[in-house]
Amino acid sequence: MTLFGLPMETIYFYLLILFGFLTIIYLFFGDVIEGIGGASGFLNPALFLAFVIFFSVNGYIFERVTSINSFIILAISIGIAIILSTILNVFVLIPLSNAEGSLSYTEDSLIGRVGKIIIPIPEDGYGEIFIESNSGMISKPAASMDKVSIQEGTHVLVLEITNGVLYVVPYEDKLRSV
Repeated sequence: MTLFGLPMETIYFYLLILFGFLTIIYLFFGDVIEGIGGASGFLNPALFLAFVIFFSVNGYIFERVTSINSFIILAISIGIAIILSTILNVFVLIPLSNAEGSLSYTEDSLIGRVGKIIIPIPEDGYGEIFIESNSGMISKPAASMDKVSIQEGTHVLVLEITNGVLYVVPYEDKLRSV
């Protein structure tokens, strides 16, 4: 079968080259492209590029290796591309997009959290607090809210954050002491 005067094998090959090149461009300028197309939201460019590449690779291989009718090869290639794109989306792209948001934190999200003093806080000075989070351990400079010294190992409650310094008070959880 020919399309536009070219054999289907050649069309699949040209699609593969073109969309392979576009994928490399997307790799370098993906954030800009997503910023421009951020309003659309329903079409993920990475998924679309992957679909066309899967489709063209399968079409090219089937045209080269088998003598199956080109319409059947087209249908098989579309089916395989849909399956592979779905697997890519479900097992790679969605988990990556969820992981990106869970690894970050804001300083305001630390207010109300309980941490442990790892460097003692003097009356009018600074020490260091250690807070466990989903993404790992957070270590920040800390000062006493009540201007009292706090010893190492004491559990503290974060009440305020100013200029990156967490202001804390000693904290005793009734469940911890049992």
